[in-house]
Amino acid sequence: MFLACSFWLVDAYILQRRWQDARRLFDRLLELRNDVGLLSEEFDPRAGRLVGNFPQAFTHVALINSAFNLTRFEKPADQRARPATDDAATAISAEA
Repeated sequence: MFLACSFWLVDAYILQRRWQDARRLFDRLLELRNDVGLLSEEFDPRAGRLVGNFPQAFTHVALINSAFNLTRFEKPADQRARPATDDAATAISAEA
């Protein structure tokens, strides 16, 4: 199982508003990490172990993107209502 693609499936579930499926798959993928929290390129379900390039940066980038996408929809409603660009503009104007 190619792990980056599995995280992309999490993102696809989010875009389809299938929040529970997205969270469930994300949590299952996190369970595959090794003892120091790293993931490889693939997971072999028959052998029950990580295989391929290790550690795999693309997998970790996909994990981070999926985590970000999930948290965007799990924050309190008032935080979700503001686009990210508004937050950045507010921070910039506050520094000025």
